[in-house]
Amino acid sequence: MGGQNPITRFALLRHGKTEWNQTKRIQGQEDSPLTPEARHKADLWADILIGVRWSRIISSDLGRAMETATLINQILRVPMVQDSRLREQDWGRWTGETLMQLKENDKERLTEQVNAGWNFCPPGGEDRRSVLKRSQDALLAAAKNWVGETILVVTHEGVIKSLVYHLSGRKFLPSEPPLIRGHHIHWLCHDNAGIGIIEINALNLSKNHETVTP
Repeated sequence: MGGQNPITRFALLRHGKTEWNQTKRIQGQEDSPLTPEARHKADLWADILIGVRWSRIISSDLGRAMETATLINQILRVPMVQDSRLREQDWGRWTGETLMQLKENDKERLTEQVNAGWNFCPPGGEDRRSVLKRSQDALLAAAKNWVGETILVVTHEGVIKSLVYHLSGRKFLPSEPPLIRGHHIHWLCHDNAGIGIIEINALNLSKNHETVTP
């Protein structure tokens, strides 16, 4: 990406696993606690992430993301702010349901929405294009406020996929091969040309690495 202004770098990280994640229950913008294992892993992630000179952390304001960010920041000790625009997609009336329940009770509508790609919108919820727009707005605002900084963004799978899939030209269809790996950070950047990708699946936080700088 070209441009004269310093590049602002964003490392996208999904929050740790929650109790609802373990039972495959849809959280959306509701919350459940991190598992004890996830809290322990956040400490381990921090030991790896401290290898980068972070400027700050921006977190979704949902509890699971804030808890993950707070645990990591016990080691990083950098300024931390919340941004509601980094919340997970609102799953409307499907919030609190398990995937098994949806497949049993609302299979036709679920199949229709899964095949809708970017137009996926749970009943009474939010479509993916809206998630993309607000998450882009959050990064653009951060890039304006903190030019040239290196920022850890603790958010949600739906937000990360929306940003990365858009930049990768994906249609968000089930026929596309998987792109995002769990427990990885994904580097984006911003300069005069806008938001772009540095590296996807740049670091597996489940393994020890010497460096995490892109």
